[in-house]
Amino acid sequence: MDGVSSTGGPDDVAPAPAGAAASTGHTSSEAARALREVLRAAGDTRGALARRLGIGATDAAAIDHLISSPVPLGPVELGNRLGIRSASATTLVDRLVQAGHVERRPHPSDRRRLSLQATGHAYDEVLAALRPMLTGVEAAVARLTPEQAAATTRFLLEVAEVMREYVATAPDEPRTGGRPIP
Repeated sequence: MDGVSSTGGPDDVAPAPAGAAASTGHTSSEAARALREVLRAAGDTRGALARRLGIGATDAAAIDHLISSPVPLGPVELGNRLGIRSASATTLVDRLVQAGHVERRPHPSDRRRLSLQATGHAYDEVLAALRPMLTGVEAAVARLTPEQAAATTRFLLEVAEVMREYVATAPDEPRTGGRPIP
């Protein structure tokens, strides 16, 4: 969740006005509040990763997209995912190639196109930078009973699906005129 800043704990969320929960879908359940806090922290994590790697936040986001994408990405697709123009994407890719984080390769199914591949060096640096957080997450998971772990897994997968649906149904372009929908 890029651009979401963390301002403190889950108690920092302002309570909804009386009757707002029913009319706006606002929920104040402890689980939903805790999840919102996780999402805020996730947004902060990318910036922390970038600082640990000594690169910019957009560069870290690009490496994240390349590492986690199930399909090969070209410069145009990467730029679209990052919300940057083609020329900016080209500059970004040049910078990542120069730093040894990314390689340009022929696209596996379209010889006319290039695909971008995070290097082994990038994987190693990212894993080393994330290791303290991943170790802490694994310790938290280890404290769960098998039943709690199974329920947590189902919950997180369902939330991830809800979020993917939200992303998939967003308009390609920002709304024009009128007030934006929150």
